[in-house]
Amino acid sequence: MGTGESRTAWSRFCATSMNSATSLESSSPILDYLQQLHKTYAELQEGKVATYIPELANANPNWFGIALVTAGGAVYECGDSGQLFTIQSISKPFVYGLALEDNTRAEVLAKVGVEPTGDAFNAVSLEPGTGRPRNPMINAGAIATAGLIAGKSHSTRLSRVLQIFSLYAGRELVIDEMVYRSEAETGHRNRAIGHMLRNFNILAEPPDPVVDLYFKQCSVSVTCRDLAVMGATLANRGVNPLTGKSAIRGEYVESVLSVMASCGMYDYAGEWLYRIGMPAKSGVAGGVLAVVPGQLGVGVFSPPLDARGNSVRGIRICDELSRTFDLHLFNSPNASRSVIRLEFTAAKVNSTRVRTAEESRELQNSGSAIRVFQLQGNLLFSTCEVVVRCVLAVLDQTDFVLLDLKHVLRMDECAARLLYQVWAKMRSMGKVLLFCAIARAPALRSHLKRKLGAQFDSEACVFDDSDPALEWCENELLERCSTLPRLAAGQLPSSYELFKGLAPDEVRAVAERFERRRYLAGEVMARIGDPSSEVFFIASGFATVTIPISGGTQKRLGVFSSGMALGEMGFLDRAPRSAVITAGTDVECDLLKLDEFGRLAQTHPRIAVVILTNMALGIADRLRKATRAMSAFDY
Repeated sequence: MGTGESRTAWSRFCATSMNSATSLESSSPILDYLQQLHKTYAELQEGKVATYIPELANANPNWFGIALVTAGGAVYECGDSGQLFTIQSISKPFVYGLALEDNTRAEVLAKVGVEPTGDAFNAVSLEPGTGRPRNPMINAGAIATAGLIAGKSHSTRLSRVLQIFSLYAGRELVIDEMVYRSEAETGHRNRAIGHMLRNFNILAEPPDPVVDLYFKQCSVSVTCRDLAVMGATLANRGVNPLTGKSAIRGEYVESVLSVMASCGMYDYAGEWLYRIGMPAKSGVAGGVLAVVPGQLGVGVFSPPLDARGNSVRGIRICDELSRTFDLHLFNSPNASRSVIRLEFTAAKVNSTRVRTAEESRELQNSGSAIRVFQLQGNLLFSTCEVVVRCVLAVLDQTDFVLLDLKHVLRMDECAARLLYQVWAKMRSMGKVLLFCAIARAPALRSHLKRKLGAQFDSEACVFDDSDPALEWCENELLERCSTLPRLAAGQLPSSYELFKGLAPDEVRAVAERFERRRYLAGEVMARIGDPSSEVFFIASGFATVTIPISGGTQKRLGVFSSGMALGEMGFLDRAPRSAVITAGTDVECDLLKLDEFGRLAQTHPRIAVVILTNMALGIADRLRKATRAMSAFDY
């Protein structure tokens, strides 16, 4: 299947899932996609169940399971992922890894090569003169590898093989005795190979016990999920991501994956690596295991095989996954750091919008419904999967999720598609996903525009910076709170926050000294360096306080709305303005000049004390807010 066809399959999935609110609300978009793949390829009827081992012929050709397990331990599975079948040739790379641990690389290479043959799995492919098998993935090489397993007895070696397999899978694995007997009764070709290896001294002991060990390792019973976990263990440098236990020393993982990449799919290995690009191994019982180093393991189970002995559905699924999620071995940048740089809620950190005391209390009480994830590094399937999982894990307690992309280095198309699916999922649940600094992720902007078309501007919640995005979420949350006091016309100036604690006649005494002024939206109310000669009491509208930063842009320090005062710092230190004040909307405000305040203090000292105290309390509150933000950002 070509790239265009694979993208079309993903598009069909997106269209289908968008029309199914139940699907969107019940699972991850990754699982949704696997389920869609399963539904599509369950109808594929190509291939035949293996019969040369009689017991395998009893498999139901309709069995079909898919599992994907990440190096971080996330498990996605669907279909017959719990159906037992025998591991067969998929056992070969794991036994090869054990042989490397029991011997040196040089000792193993002296007995088994690593060159691809282009031959079928059961080919008698030995080097002329030496009798060394070409690689450990063909039967001859696997039998030679089994002969390198350390142990004083046949039962000891078998016990060690089962123990290692169980460490890879994260559960105890056992042999399917019926399949073993079937293999042992019909495995004359493998016995012949064993005798040839003994003839060339590749096997240092009688071949029959070694061949019997090989039959038993192939007869270990596994599930599709087991294969994915075993693959994820290799992807995680030999450590099982579910149990935390080591199955193979990390230094040997690269050797195992190398022979899987070059030889694991037999006479299809070259085309597999070219098209799909994942180290892989197939088995004639219908299993396929694929690995993306550092990212994930894939397990597919479907008994019908092609002419080469590979699962027909297994190849199609791995092809789809590779192309859709950009999993090709040579197309994946390394993610060196954790993708989530910071995570916090609006109960701990707020926007620079200056709130009333009532609003601040409400945000502290209910701000956990707003959650911010600041991302970093490269966003590809494995790192974006972590983001998707973390976002979905908090949706029960969260109504607004803000993804801050300003530290993202690169985002591929797969990550863009996954984030769109999360956006669609949350939208169907009545929740909001916002993106800020989306200029860092052109692939995401392009994908959103393709999907939303003319509705992009009205439906996509996109912001240049996280602060206004956080403010938008706060406003939406506060709007839902009916208990918050609303400023009514005619309340001013008694409702100004700096007048808290003043009697009505004292408020009138101050108001008599006001100068009413109006500013149009975008008009500068004060510039850096201006004398701090007045305090602005906002009667209507809102104003922003900013400072210039590198690149000619402005950093927002605060947003002040009706009832609030700004510019009061100058009343305390008499220093020139250190920031720019700009009308965010049309603003009507009352100005109290410094000299008028001085005269008021002489005639009404209590009023001056109350106002200065309220100023100090307001500054202290903003300082505490900045301290909470610094704590959350771990400066």
